[in-house]
Amino acid sequence: MPLGSVEDHLLDIGPDQAPLDWFARMKIATGAARGLEYLHDTANPPVIYRDLKSSNILLDEAFNPKLSDFGLAKLGPVGDKIHVSSRVMGTYGYCAPEYARTGQLTLKSDVYSFGVVLLELITGRRAIDTTRPTEEQNLVSWAQPIFKDPKRYPELADPLLKGSFPVRGLNQAVAVSAMCLQEEACVRPLIADVVAALSFLTVPDPAPAPLPIPNPDHQGAMSAVPADHKKSDSDSSSDDEESHKKGRKKHEESAEERERAVAEAMEWGSSSRQNNASHGGDDGSVRSDSSESSDGSGHGNYNIGRGHDQSDHDQFGHERGHESETDHESDRESDRESDRGSGHESDRGSRHEFDHESGHESESRSDDEMSD
Repeated sequence: MPLGSVEDHLLDIGPDQAPLDWFARMKIATGAARGLEYLHDTANPPVIYRDLKSSNILLDEAFNPKLSDFGLAKLGPVGDKIHVSSRVMGTYGYCAPEYARTGQLTLKSDVYSFGVVLLELITGRRAIDTTRPTEEQNLVSWAQPIFKDPKRYPELADPLLKGSFPVRGLNQAVAVSAMCLQEEACVRPLIADVVAALSFLTVPDPAPAPLPIPNPDHQGAMSAVPADHKKSDSDSSSDDEESHKKGRKKHEESAEERERAVAEAMEWGSSSRQNNASHGGDDGSVRSDSSESSDGSGHGNYNIGRGHDQSDHDQFGHERGHESETDHESDRESDRESDRGSGHESDRGSRHEFDHESGHESESRSDDEMSD
């Protein structure tokens, strides 16, 4: 193959050779897993590779992996059988522990070997490296304590990556490797599940969409715009603050005007009540005629005058009601004197005509009060 084996690019790197980046490593791991998936699930009968290791995975120009050296491959179990017995063969460090102990070979034996290769791709270490300290010579034994603590997963990353890897992708790859390296074969995943888990790690995550530039007119918007926009945003904020100040000032002035208008209206109402008290006879004829007359016209005139008195009472307080009662008594006395001096029918007609005009005057004055 044009690029040799994975071992040449991962474990035997020359001083002038660039290390494999993270996504190339995941691409190689996923391709090797797909090769095993074909042997286990598509081939009939299934084939146990039995010698999966980094030196047997070859690379083409695009770093696509190809499995090689099927000299130790063996047909897998068929029918009711779950394993095949064979003389133990393979490479130390990649061989599944149950196969090394008993010679019983299963499809899960290849899954264990794949877990070792994946751990090599993650760490950049050999499965067995006698040049390292004793506790680090066996890659799987060294990594087992770290598998138990996800917070320590970054310790497994190849130093040659220099931190250039997605943390989430690293965590997922380490988790897949740990599952493949389970001591008990029955709890290891199927190779098809491994392919599904790794297929998401071969390409970078899509870049997040850029944050929208906040509207500078929106009060309280956080600034997340380039430097050349900061000045305009600051000016907009100053303008917003100035406009809010002007708005508050106008509101205060409007409130003062309303208070002044209410005070003037109350003063005007007080003056009007005093004038009415001193000239009660003029306006009182409407009420006196209503109190004595029982016909429809007199009752209608009473309603007009009473409506005016009621609006005054609502605007200026209970004092208006007390003064109105005094005006009624005064009006009754005046009407009795008028009835004694002249004919009742003629006076009633004249009073009715006067009442009509007085009613219009009362309504006009009520409109003036509302406008004030």
